[in-house]
Parts: sequence; structure tokens; C-alpha cells
Amino acid sequence: MDYLRILAETIFGFGALFVLTKVLGKSQITQITAFDFIAAMILGELVGNALYDPEVGIVQIGYAVLVWGILLYVTEMVTEKVKKSRSLLEGKPSIVINKGKILKQEMLKSKLDLNQLQHLLRSKEVFSIQDVEFAILETDGTISVLKKSTAQTPTRQDLNLKPQTVPLPMALISDGEVLWDNLKEAGLNKQWLHDQLRRQNVTAFSDVFFAEYKEGEDLYVLPY
Repeated sequence: MDYLRILAETIFGFGALFVLTKVLGKSQITQITAFDFIAAMILGELVGNALYDPEVGIVQIGYAVLVWGILLYVTEMVTEKVKKSRSLLEGKPSIVINKGKILKQEMLKSKLDLNQLQHLLRSKEVFSIQDVEFAILETDGTISVLKKSTAQTPTRQDLNLKPQTVPLPMALISDGEVLWDNLKEAGLNKQWLHDQLRRQNVTAFSDVFFAEYKEGEDLYVLPY
């Protein structure tokens, strides 16, 4: 019965901590992924029990660690083999600034307030939101910033050049799978993608490891 109890509590702890990291938001787990955070919490607790709880033996702790390791391994295998599970288990990057405009709804979904956003921007040496064309909150809580053309180094202002629209590169194919949402957002379609691949002697989507689109440029294709 002890082993069944440990199994049930370990699985419950895994699920509870995963839900907690989702509720807290990506900005609360800076520099580590949700599963790194969970692993550190659980392993720390297991070691603590082994050191300070006289009722918990080495065999029981070993069993709990084994169950925990299997859960992590299965999770990694699922995200590797089942691509549709990645957005649920690993999360998705969130665009919080789009073409210079702060997307309040995306910030709300990510549990990110304005002070946190400014802090993250300053960590990228950006001290004014007005200098940002795009800002993406990554799944590990960090932020990626694409500055406006007038704020890039060297700046176009320094060279007395007119401001230009800064295009956002978009991944269209990842691991042989077309990212249809990105394709639609870019205003493109399946036929256009097929044509672009044929120009580079690629016949099938499954033959492409990665493909990136940037407005005004040819499709960048990296085959397997």
C-alpha cells in the first residue's frame, strides 16, 4: 500500500506543480522551462525526505525517483513524437508587442504586467517601449526583442535614412510539419508554399526540417 500511495502522490504532485506553473505564468519561471521548474521542486523534496524523514526509507525514495524519472521521460517522448502536444506541454511563445503596439490581451494571458515587461526589455538594453517593433515572451519567461529600424545599431537616424517597416520572420515549417496558423497570419497559402519549395528542389513538406519566411525575401529552407 505504501508503494501505491507514493505512486499516487508523485503523479498528483507532478500534475499539481504543472498546473501551478501554468497559473503563475511564464514570467514567473525565468530562464527555466516549466518542466525544469517541476523537476527541481520534486527532486529537492525527495532529497529532503530522504535526509530528514526517518519514516521514509531509501527503497521508497528510490521508487519515487524512478516513477518521477519515468514521468519525465514519457513527457519528453510525447513532445518529441506527438508534435501537437508541444503547445500544451511546453507552451507557446506570445507576441506581447506587435508593430510597436502593446497587446494587452496577450500580456493578460501570460500573467505579465507593464512593470515586468519594462524590466524584461531593460534586460535586453531597451529602455523605451517606443523603440520596440516586436517583443516575444518565450516559453522560459525570457523576452526576445526586435527594435524599430530607427533604434537599431547603427541607427537609420544616424545615417539620415528614412524609417522602414521591420518585417517579423515567421517559421512556416518545423520538423516536417506546416505551421498553418503562421502561414495564414502571413497572408500566404498552401499553393504558395509548394511553389516556393519546388524552386529549391523540395517536393514534400516532410522533407523540410525548418522553413522561415521574411517579407520581401525568398523562403529560407533547411532540408533534413
